[in-house]
Amino acid sequence: MKFRTSAVALLATLGLAFSASSLADGHSIADHIKSAMDSDIRTDREKERDRNRRPVETLEFFGLESDMRIVELIPGGGWYTKLLAPAMAEKGEYFAAIGTGRIKDRLVGKPGFEKMKIVAEDAKLWREDGDRFYSLELDSLGVDNVDMVLTFRNYHNFNAQGRAAMNKAAFDALKSGGIYAVVDHTTRHMEPMNESNRRRVDPVLAIKEILAAGFEFVDYSDIHYREDDELEYEVGAKSVSGNTDRWTFKFRKP
Repeated sequence: MKFRTSAVALLATLGLAFSASSLADGHSIADHIKSAMDSDIRTDREKERDRNRRPVETLEFFGLESDMRIVELIPGGGWYTKLLAPAMAEKGEYFAAIGTGRIKDRLVGKPGFEKMKIVAEDAKLWREDGDRFYSLELDSLGVDNVDMVLTFRNYHNFNAQGRAAMNKAAFDALKSGGIYAVVDHTTRHMEPMNESNRRRVDPVLAIKEILAAGFEFVDYSDIHYREDDELEYEVGAKSVSGNTDRWTFKFRKP
């Protein structure tokens, strides 16, 4: 599935759209992200993924600004955390929620990460007997009135109950007008689950579920469209690893 980049996203990518906060400090969000990308805290392996993951273009598309209050869901090993937390450090606020054990051990308190906060540590993740996907239980993210909630390649890890719980938690944490930014690997629409697509997500299903949580669909981008990913192989397969087709969706809380 190929998505066309919106005019707004294209302008942002070209550096023609500037927010008031960017003009005030003389630095665009691209400047902040590029600075974080050059940090020595990032490994060579992490930097090798920059060309494929295109974080500057991705975060510009979502409308990230350095004075926002943001939550990253399921940060894993911290690939995006190492970009987002430093970018928010001066004027914004960065929170990480759900599955935060690795970044808590590796990043909290390090230079540039002194202000990052871990929330929703009481969230429960588990697999039911026979289920290969996670269920999720939490009362809230422990923070509200945030400008943006982001999650990258995590939607596929959850069963229907877990996805619904994650979407609700994101909705409740956001302020009115706040953005829910979601990226994941693409599978064919309505294709039955199999071993090859178990870490991929039907983009139509994702839209339907996130709209059902109360969000409005704002836009999509083809930043991560990959024509040579035939949506046939498991995302870790040699032919597509690091080059999967991914949908990139932007939602808003009314």
